[in-house]
Amino acid sequence: MFRLENVTKRYTRRGSQVTALHTDSLTVATGSYVAVVGPSGSGKTTLLSMLGGMLSPTSGQIRLGNVSLYDLSVAERARLRREKIGFVFQTFNLVPYLTALENVQIPLCLAGVASREQQQRATELLERVGLAERMHHKPSELSTGQQQRVALARTLANRPTVILADEPTGNLDPDSRRAVLDFLDELHREGCTIVMVTHDSVAAERAQSWLRLEAGEIVTAARAQAA
Repeated sequence: MFRLENVTKRYTRRGSQVTALHTDSLTVATGSYVAVVGPSGSGKTTLLSMLGGMLSPTSGQIRLGNVSLYDLSVAERARLRREKIGFVFQTFNLVPYLTALENVQIPLCLAGVASREQQQRATELLERVGLAERMHHKPSELSTGQQQRVALARTLANRPTVILADEPTGNLDPDSRRAVLDFLDELHREGCTIVMVTHDSVAAERAQSWLRLEAGEIVTAARAQAA
């Protein structure tokens, strides 16, 4: 699925070069569920952003399947993201003046899907995440957990094969966290490849394997232990 070769990301801060991430080789297999853990500033979100085609490396190559992500044009990367990758964020990124249904329709609209099909698909997804009775509510009228479920439904709108999740349980109460993690488990069983950045040990334990980053380097790559 993903293959990173001699990848480095550097920034210039106050006239000095800072290495945010470096790896000689990293593979994320198709159908895997990987938790990326480590202290703040260790390079976790940098890694996720580069996998998602949103942050070009300073050097090296990142491949998604047979495609070299950063040899594509900006428009080609945007199309690939739209077709293959779903993103889940801690902050949800819902449009505040749109209803849950309209928020889920956004990626379908951008993909040029007909209006009736947009509504049908968005309705099915909101029903799947347990929000059939809340689909005409705006984000401010939903609980934090419900907002995250709307964001999950939107993520699935274009049937991605890869889900990149950045702290998906960070703002949630225990019940909402469990619901979101159960849903990610379900998507993984259906064949999605999931890469999840998290500080949440409960969330990390749901993954098949872990990557631990420290100061931009992968210091541990291990399979999760069976419960």
